Parts: sequence; structure tokens; C-alpha cells
Amino acid sequence: MIRQPIITVLGHVDHGKTTLLDYLRGTTLAQREAGKITQHIGATEIPLEVVKRVCGDLLDMFKLEFTIPGLLFVDTPGHEAFTNLRKRGGSIADLAILIVDINQGIQPQTKEAVEILKTFKVPFIVVANKVDVLPGWKNHDPCFIKNLPKQLVPTKEAYDKKYYNLLGQISELGFSPNMYTDVKDYTKEVAIVPVSSKTGEGVAELLAIIAGLSQKFLMDRLEIHEEEPAEGTILEVKEEKGIGITADVIIYNGSLKETDTVVIGGSDEIFTTKIRSLLKPNPLCEIRDKKSCFKRIKSITAAAGLRLVGTDLDKAIAGAPFMSARNDKEIDDAKEKILKEIEEVLIETDDEGIILKADALGSLEAAVNLLKQRDIAIKRATIGNISKKDVMEAASNVESDPLSAFVLGFNVSCNETFEKEAKKQKVTIICDRVIYKLIEKYEELIKEKKKLMELEAMKGLVWPGKLRIIPQYIFRQKNPAIFGVEVIGGKIKPFVGLMNKEGVSVGVIKNIEDQGEKLEELETGHQAATSVKGAVVGRNVEGGDELYVEISENNFRRWKSDAKKFLTGAETQILKEIAIIHRKDNEMWGL
Repeated sequence: MIRQPIITVLGHVDHGKTTLLDYLRGTTLAQREAGKITQHIGATEIPLEVVKRVCGDLLDMFKLEFTIPGLLFVDTPGHEAFTNLRKRGGSIADLAILIVDINQGIQPQTKEAVEILKTFKVPFIVVANKVDVLPGWKNHDPCFIKNLPKQLVPTKEAYDKKYYNLLGQISELGFSPNMYTDVKDYTKEVAIVPVSSKTGEGVAELLAIIAGLSQKFLMDRLEIHEEEPAEGTILEVKEEKGIGITADVIIYNGSLKETDTVVIGGSDEIFTTKIRSLLKPNPLCEIRDKKSCFKRIKSITAAAGLRLVGTDLDKAIAGAPFMSARNDKEIDDAKEKILKEIEEVLIETDDEGIILKADALGSLEAAVNLLKQRDIAIKRATIGNISKKDVMEAASNVESDPLSAFVLGFNVSCNETFEKEAKKQKVTIICDRVIYKLIEKYEELIKEKKKLMELEAMKGLVWPGKLRIIPQYIFRQKNPAIFGVEVIGGKIKPFVGLMNKEGVSVGVIKNIEDQGEKLEELETGHQAATSVKGAVVGRNVEGGDELYVEISENNFRRWKSDAKKFLTGAETQILKEIAIIHRKDNEMWGL
């Protein structure tokens, strides 16, 4: 049996995901959303007859003959909830539509959506939405390819500019993009389909391409055995007034009967539930829509989105797998499979690393993958809000590896008590609803922590430096001597001693000034006036002399053992020269 392909729609906030599906459904769900932004994940079936009606003559143009029963679209709030469409080794989504506002181009969240598509190995099409917003755009024809030539020259030029900008941005992400009419190999190129989800322009072309690609490349994946137990994933768990706790789910294989036992991945354990009722939204209705008509059914075959009513569903976690079972052996087999799948995501090792928390299994998996790509070590990754245990486990890293004393929370919260405890334990907590922002915040704080650690390591260290007295800029010979210098290597600062090539101390830098401005330090290649207490021009220093910063034996030991990594090659060379000068009297001085 061939099931309908599961198509996920994702992209940046307000780029037109729900509006596109609204056009297909003929509904106004997007207008009823809070702030017109999708708040919950949802699923909509588009039957084959609707696909045929919308595509019309394009079916002949693309020479399409259908064997698929229709399309199942899944709409997501931004891109985060897409991660809940997971199964072992990938995603239950067969194909993705990445919607990009052609006027805004690729946004940071779009980039993250692409990373998640890569993580879950999902092929995708880019929809260049909102062509109707381009200056002067007229909807002469519902087919984009036919409508484009009918636009005025300035409008076509505006389109070309936006289109080629988008093309370049997609190329920078590592793909070979092309207009869908010019794609020669869909396995190597990413097709771009310009549309207006508001007027419907280009939507027929998009549907035809999705249907065609599904039939050409996904048929092996779409073949199911309807007599097998159902396999699916939990999209969302919520309480429905008058019904109780319910779970919105997607089934991607097998069939589910009202008499089945359902085995579900929970927050603390794998548990079973008895089905009280199976509720399926009518075709072209939306699983999230309060005005949808749900029909109670006795059984259902993949692929489908439905609402599950049963016992103990409050234990279920979004993104977790579930399976149906009809006897004790199937229950045991299902528990074993689900446990393996969850354990692949939940990471716990004895190695040092950060603590990661997320709201759902798929979110956790996506976050783990993105952190690993950036070589960020993870000690433990689990689901749920940040707890005292998480804080204390991160605190165990403070002494051994302070850069791992972090708890990162994706789409979770931390109460004030645990935040205070974290500050007390010198643990940093970072929470965000968007993965890329979470990682950005972490990387910024790591940079700051490294700088602070470096400053701590450098505290009390005298930096190696070498200077030359500029003969033509001797302003005072003594009390203190004032003369111009050029730093040959390293750097010099006020209050450091100077010595000559024989290791004899000649004075201490009192001030460094450039055009009346006092400087904290002077680096290689720069010139300035210095006042040196103890120096007497004509007695212990002369114009043209090369002097070195005085470094104590204790300072030298610290440079040699702990701080050498902070020096450039030139600065290391100067330190060697200083060591050679001192080695005449002390064999310890050697690098």
C-alpha cells in the first residue's frame, strides 16, 4: 500500500507558512492565530482530488499520473517544532517546503531551519513567497512562469534583483539552487518555486512539483504494510476542555485501531495507554483549529494526523515515538524499540561538558547535533525544565573546567531559586526558544570567560618588550629623562623597569605620552615620548640604544610554564633574548 507523503512547511516567522496552507484549505486560520503567527504544530490532509483540481493543466504539462492518495502537510511554529517530527535515524517528514519571503531573503532562523533539515536528512524545496508584494506586481495569470513575462520592465528588474540575491544566499549555505523549470537533477539541485500564498500564484506549480518529486523519488519510502502496528510521533500534548489530556500525533507507518494498546515514550519511563477515542479532523480541516470538525473513528492507516484521547497522556513528551500493540509480545517489542530510540538522544557521560535541557525529544536531538557540529562537549542532555540537579552537576565543572560550568536550556525555563543557586555556584544558565540564539549567547559568554581567564592568568606578569631610543627626540636628560622611543617588539607599559643589553638596570618608565595623551601601553611599531625615572642621557643611556623590559625570574618561570601561549613569535624571541642576557649569571634562564 502507498501512503500519502508527509510534507513539512517551515521557515522564518511571518514568511507565509500558514497563509500558504490557508490558500489550499480555503480557510482563514492564519487570521485567527494570536498575532497571526502559528502557535502550535498542526497537520492538514490535501486529498488527491484537490491536488488535481488546483494543478489543472499543469498535470499534462508535467506528464503526471498519480499513485499517491494525496498529501499530508504539517505546519510548524517557526521551525523548532519541526524537530518533533522525528524517528530513529531521521525524520518522519518525507519532503520539506522552506518558505522564504523573497523581499527579505534568508534570515538567521531560516539558516537554522536548513541546519535542522540537514540533521534530519530531509530533502527540501525553497518557496520564494510574497512575489505579489514586489513593486508594481500584477496577477495576470495564476501560473508564475506565465505571469512573469507579463510584468512591466521595472517590476521584472525588481524581481530579478530579489531572486538572484536569494540564489546567492542559498548558494552560500552550500547548495546548488535553480528555478524549478531549469533544474536538471533534483537529487543535486534545490528547486526554487516563486509563489504568492496570498493570491495563489505559483501554488499549482508547487503542488505539481511536490507530487511529482514524491512519486519519482519517494515511492520506496511511501510503501507501507497496513496490517502492521502503527508507528508515529507525538507532536503535542495538551489539555482539552471537557475531554482531558490529549495528544496530537502523526502516524507514518502501519495502522492504529481503537482497541489497540499504545506504547509511548514518556518523561521518566516508557508507558502504555488504552485508547478512549481516536479523533480525526475532516479533510481540509486543521488539527489545531478549534472550529475544525473532528470525526471519531475506529481505525486509521498511515500517513495521518489525528488527536489521541487516552489515559496517562500527561506522561508523554513531545517528539517522542509511539507504537501500537495488540498482544504482550508486541508491547515488549515496542518498549524495546522506543527505549533504544530515546536513549540515542539522551546523552549522559562521565566526561566534562555542558548540561543541555530541552522541551521535547526532537528539540533535544537537534540541539545536540548543532552543538556537536561546533565541537561543544555535552556531559548530559535531558528533557524538562532546569532543575537543581542540573545546576549542581554543572557546578562540579567549575574547578576542573570552568568553561563547561554552563546549563543551556532550549525552550525550557528555570525558576528563580535555581537561578540564585547557579550564581552562588558560579554556574551560568542560558535559555532561549531558538537554538541558534542559544548557541550564539553561549559562544559569546565563552569568549568573555576566556578573556577573563586570560586576564587572571596574566595578572602580575610583565610583558616582554624591546625599544630603541630615537636620537633626534631627546627632550630632557634626567630627573626624569624624557625621550622618544620606538617599540621594536612586544610592548611597553608605565611602571616597568628597563635594562640594557648587558642586563644592567637603567630606570623605570614613569609615563608614556603621544601628542599630550597618556597611554596605558605602546605596541610594536609605534612611537611615543617616555619619561624614565633613573635614566640619565649621556651616562647610562644614549640616543640609539636598544633597551629591554626587565623581567624577574619568577615572571620568567610563569611565562615559560603557563603563559607562553599568549605570546606572538616575535614576543617569544624577545623573551629568549632577555633570557640569554640573564643566563650569563643564572642557568635557569632558558626557553
